[in-house]
Amino acid sequence: MYLLSRQPPEPFDSHLWRKIERGELGTLEALQRMGGLRREGRQSDSAAAAALWELKQLVGLSEVKQVVEEIKAYIEIGAQRAAHHLKCEQLVWHMIFSGNPGTGKTTVARLLGKLFKGLGLLERGHLVEVERADLVGEYIGHTAQKTREQIQKAMGGVLFVDEAYSLGRGGEKDFGKEAIDVLVKAMEDHRHEFILILAGYRREMAAFLRLNPGLSSRFPIQIDFPDYSVVELLEIAEMMAQQRHYSLSPEARRRLQRYLAERKGDLNFSNARLVRNILEKSIRRQAVRLSKKERLTREELITIEEADLAVEER
Repeated sequence: MYLLSRQPPEPFDSHLWRKIERGELGTLEALQRMGGLRREGRQSDSAAAAALWELKQLVGLSEVKQVVEEIKAYIEIGAQRAAHHLKCEQLVWHMIFSGNPGTGKTTVARLLGKLFKGLGLLERGHLVEVERADLVGEYIGHTAQKTREQIQKAMGGVLFVDEAYSLGRGGEKDFGKEAIDVLVKAMEDHRHEFILILAGYRREMAAFLRLNPGLSSRFPIQIDFPDYSVVELLEIAEMMAQQRHYSLSPEARRRLQRYLAERKGDLNFSNARLVRNILEKSIRRQAVRLSKKERLTREELITIEEADLAVEER
């Protein structure tokens, strides 16, 4: 399977095909030059397949999965276009993720890095996660240095800026604006060498992008991460429990469902993060309860009962 390389392709040039006819250039080399294609081995194919499988296992996130399907399809069709002597230019993949905490933004960014490495779009596919403090310095010139250092770390992978809207706070004299300028320049100068993802709360990200009208257009992929429904959160809870070799009793499941429905409208509702915290605390409480018994069955070791569940009724 031929996949897009991370190097920008050369435009179509008929003289390449004349070189092929004269035996001066191989067909594969010409395709590589025109379409930015390279041959990937089984290792890369399996890495991409593993990342796709992990993504599909995530609960919800239909928009994310649709975008990934589009990217995968574009790469596959690009190989066929190059074979027919058609242009197959590398696209820009910088993204904006908007949504509340616990909706999967960081998890998806990490999987995208793995996927893009497997597809040949990134050299390393690692994730560098930063926030304002990692980019913004304390004196003139310090911010540019710190931001460039983080960009360098992310080369060949994904630079994930959490709570990116914080860079736009503080007015014209705030050093956050300098960090934005450095990031924007790197996006252009190294557009095919790393992927920049700006992430944060939906409302704050929208306000942040309005502060700099030219910023939004630099991110061709903008994905909204909606809050999970109660049904989806229960599914996430059960999956998390199963991964740890636990299960919720029917009574514990009903109580958790009731609790999540009550909390769903809270301002600081943290979705899957809240579910994980509840589950981990419940596991600790179950351990305390079981430690008072001498002999335990496998079923007792596995089951989280209603009394173990770390929730409080309102």
